[in-house]
Amino acid sequence: MTLANKVTIVTGGSGGIGSAIGKRLAEEGAKVVVHYGGHADSANEVVSKIKDGGGEAIAIQANLSHSEEVIKLFDQSQQQFGTIDIVVNNAGTGAGGLVAETDEAAFDKVFGLNAKGTFLCMKEAARRLNDNGRIVKISSGLVVRPMAGFSLYCGSKAAVEMMGKVLSIELGDHGITVNTVSPGPTETEMFANSDDDPQAAAALSPFNRLGKPEDIADVVAFVVSDKCRWITGHTFQAGGGYV
Repeated sequence: MTLANKVTIVTGGSGGIGSAIGKRLAEEGAKVVVHYGGHADSANEVVSKIKDGGGEAIAIQANLSHSEEVIKLFDQSQQQFGTIDIVVNNAGTGAGGLVAETDEAAFDKVFGLNAKGTFLCMKEAARRLNDNGRIVKISSGLVVRPMAGFSLYCGSKAAVEMMGKVLSIELGDHGITVNTVSPGPTETEMFANSDDDPQAAAALSPFNRLGKPEDIADVVAFVVSDKCRWITGHTFQAGGGYV
């Protein structure tokens, strides 16, 4: 197992992509901290599935928009497993609408989690990760191929990508890689709750289908492995040819 005993925090680990990532990394031997914001039942279900497969996992709740909660998440992870090797910043939210019709509250919500929350997690990871650790951020193909009505989502994810590029420079001396995985349209609850036409979205890929959370999880498993040790500050487009 390529990640044997590597302690991994997956933020937003109760959702579609996050849960797939947690289970996939556990298959590789990682000990997984399943972070969740408000879906305790879903997080505990992911933990149960990992344990049923012979892995180790715990669920921890935290509001990532608040620094004290992020510190608590990392403290509790270290108290449980003693160390931290990998952090996957997957938690995110969206709010659609044209710029002229978007209010300040929507901006604060989206940037508060997507940008600020990811920044706070990267800050703690930079302070605590072991040498040769891994930081991964989940972005979106919309950063490269934007669409009307997604200004906040695109802007927050673009910020995440650039912060990661800078952090990769700062942590290089420690052998820590900082990379981004950028999905295209993927079968998640967020997509299902949007106004997007599944057939039209699927047609954006040469494979003529939506991505599955497991597709993204497989890419993340490579990015956090030793096989990706020589790649940092990079964005992996995991959209099935979407961009």
